[in-house]
Amino acid sequence: PNGAGKTTTLDLVLGLTQPTSGSARVYGRAPREAIRAGRVCAVLQTGGLLRDVTVRETVRMIASTYAAHTPVDDVIDRAGLAPIADRRVSKCSGGEQQRLRFALALLPDPDLLILDEPTAGMDVTARHEFWATMHADADSGRTVVFATHYLEEADSFADRIVLVAGGRVIADGTTAEIRSRATGRQVSARLPAATRTTGLRLLRSLPGVVELSERGDRVVVRTTDSDAAARVLLTELDARDLEVSTASLDHAFMALTADADETELSGIPLDDGQHHATKELTR
Repeated sequence: PNGAGKTTTLDLVLGLTQPTSGSARVYGRAPREAIRAGRVCAVLQTGGLLRDVTVRETVRMIASTYAAHTPVDDVIDRAGLAPIADRRVSKCSGGEQQRLRFALALLPDPDLLILDEPTAGMDVTARHEFWATMHADADSGRTVVFATHYLEEADSFADRIVLVAGGRVIADGTTAEIRSRATGRQVSARLPAATRTTGLRLLRSLPGVVELSERGDRVVVRTTDSDAAARVLLTELDARDLEVSTASLDHAFMALTADADETELSGIPLDDGQHHATKELTR
């Protein structure tokens, strides 16, 4: 959510904010040194774009500030801007302007690209087009780290997710790993009446079972070991219509932040914020 510390974290990595304690290193260097070396670039939420020049002219002007850079036409193509290259910036949509900022970030061919809530304010179509471009770039071997308050965006587009609550990291892993750690999986099935009582007792005794309930003729097991529960249901209890599902990332986030209020956390202190989700695309 807004105010969770996402921008502060990225500002530390970019050398725009000094940490109150500890230090930030990027590729073994101070952030500003890594940026000067062209190893890191960023696409921020806002940025000064000249409204009365064209997309191509904007890229050419910024390219002229680098001693060495990727060819202008190449970054325009990779950012999906070729069809609008001669359009004035003032006539570009919010999504097109973000893709222009992305093109500018590609000029030094950085190893690490940082995005701060890059799709804020975009419509659904623009968001999908933007992430398609990001995935294509990640496929080329670049690391892309982005912060977002759209958890469904993280779920769909990130290979690795970091969740932060109370100023500390509370989860770090793939979407499936975080969901499993936060809430486990839910296994449900229909049990024959003849085995229901025995079956409930057996399921309740299994390691990893967090919750057991009945919903009509279905038994629902929330567990951290869904394989074991499914095996017992199918091989020992003659269950039918078995289903295994996971909670949404939103539910996992809420569960993890609730746990954080009750347990001592260990992780990386942030300068501000209550909770935070940062994502990383790595290919």
